[in-house]
Parts: sequence; C-alpha cells; structure tokens
Amino acid sequence: MMFSTPLVIQVYKYTSLQEDHLGTGVWHMQQTSVEQLKQHAIELRKTAVTMVYEAQSGHPGGSLSAADVISALYFREMNVDPTNPKWEDRDRFVLSKGHVAPIQYAALALRGFVSNESVYTLRQYGSPFQGHPDMKKCPGIDISTGSLGQGLSCAVGMAIAGQRDEKDYRVFAMVGDGECQEGQIWEAIQAAVKYKLDNLIVFVDNNRLQIDGFCEDVMPLLDLEKKFDAFGFDTTRIDGHSMEQIVETLDTFAKQKNGKPKCIVCDTVKGKGVSYMEDQAAWHGTAPNKEEFELAIKELEGGLPV
Repeated sequence: MMFSTPLVIQVYKYTSLQEDHLGTGVWHMQQTSVEQLKQHAIELRKTAVTMVYEAQSGHPGGSLSAADVISALYFREMNVDPTNPKWEDRDRFVLSKGHVAPIQYAALALRGFVSNESVYTLRQYGSPFQGHPDMKKCPGIDISTGSLGQGLSCAVGMAIAGQRDEKDYRVFAMVGDGECQEGQIWEAIQAAVKYKLDNLIVFVDNNRLQIDGFCEDVMPLLDLEKKFDAFGFDTTRIDGHSMEQIVETLDTFAKQKNGKPKCIVCDTVKGKGVSYMEDQAAWHGTAPNKEEFELAIKELEGGLPV
C-alpha cells in the first residue's frame, strides 16, 4: 500500500553555531559523534528508499551507497545554516551524480532545510524534489545537476570563486565511479590542479556498478586513486561505509592548505543496507514493490552493518 501518512523521522536541530576561537569568521556546527552519524545514515537510507517507493521511480542503489558520506558531511563537516540556505560563507556541496538526489533530499530534511513530509512528493508534478537536484526549486541545493560529468566543473568554478574572493568556505563534490568515464571530469580535475584549489574536496562513490553493469565490464577505470594522484590531487582511499574512516579522513584532509585539491576514493556497495539490492546493477534505477519495500525498511531498522 502507498502511505497516506508519510513515514516520520526525527529532525535533529543544530543551534550552537559559534565563531571559532581563532576569530576567523568561519562558523562551525556542533560536532556529532560517530555513533550519531551512523544512526543518521540509517535514517537517511530509510527516507530515500521510502521516497523512491512512494514515487515508484528513482535511483535507490547509488543513494544507499552514498549515505554514509552524506551523513558525515551534513551532520558534522559542512558549515551550513538551514535558516539561511544562501548564506554567503557557507560550505558548498555539489552532487555531480545527480540521479541519487533522494539521499541528498533526505539529508536536507533531517538537517532542517525542508520539512520531513515534503520530500515524499519526489518526482511529482510541481514538487521541488525532482529526479535531479534543482537549485531554483529546492532550498539547500547549491547547483542543479544531472547530466553526468558536469557537476565537478561547477564545483571547480565555485572553488575558484571562493579562492579569488578570499573566502574560507570549502567546496565538497561527489562523483560516481561510472561518471569518471566522462572526459569532462578529467578536464575539471586538470583545472583544479592548475588553480591550486585546496578548498576543493572530491568524493568518488566507488560502488563499481553503473546502469549497464560493472564498470570494469562497461569501460574499465583502472586505479582511480592512482589516477587522481597522478593528476596532482592529494588522494586517499577508504572504506566508504566506515564512519570512523570517513570522519578521520575529513578531520585530516579537508583542513589542509597546501595548494592541492583533495580526492577521497570511497569503496562502497551499491544498495548498501538492503540485502537484495546490494551489488545489483538492476537496482540502479528501479523502485521496489510493496513486499520489497517492507523488507528494505525492516532490514534497515534492524541495523544491518552500514
């Protein structure tokens, strides 16, 4: 059955924004524990799956693989203000793999940018929550994305603007591994190195799958960590579902000012947390039926390792 009353999740309010002790004018969100971030990631997954089920359309697999990084960014790392989404000094986030918009919408709801109930209008006519992010319709979206390969160029432009305006904000971008088959990605990477954008942090959601199957079979990407490193990025590779590794890497990486952009290759599992979706290309862009949806929520509420 379709929900007449949307699934309700708790909204966590972060009100302790305060100027840092260095007096730089950079504002910081109250830090959140690793265990809280893990719980947030589960809630984000539940919301994203529910959105896709209600719409009977969307991209659950990649949304689930990205959930842990999204949780760490929105609830610990990024300096943002839900009451002022266009705050000039906010950190920026570019979801270059825009088809996984449900996981970003879930984060915007849990973070307080939009109401919990509203996100369940995903893909409906007139809804601000379209199949791909729309910066003109949805609060908290910094750039409209969807055509794969283009979002990273936008992130590079934002980082250049911040650099030239002598701003302290950082730009975070998430790209897919399959998306890295696009030539424009590598043009943006070259520009990021040329302009010494150490305010740019790129996450690669390396779940090994795209709509047509395994990336290795469609168009091999070889070693993405070595490729980003060879282009001139500071690069590391982590388990993209280990909140401890995500937080530790961000604590070290995202604050380095050495004239080099950063890349974090995150090894992830498409459909993470829902057994029948994991490592299955079929769940790239398929909505669950009633039985599949109920099983997904049951597994996520059971706290499968995420």
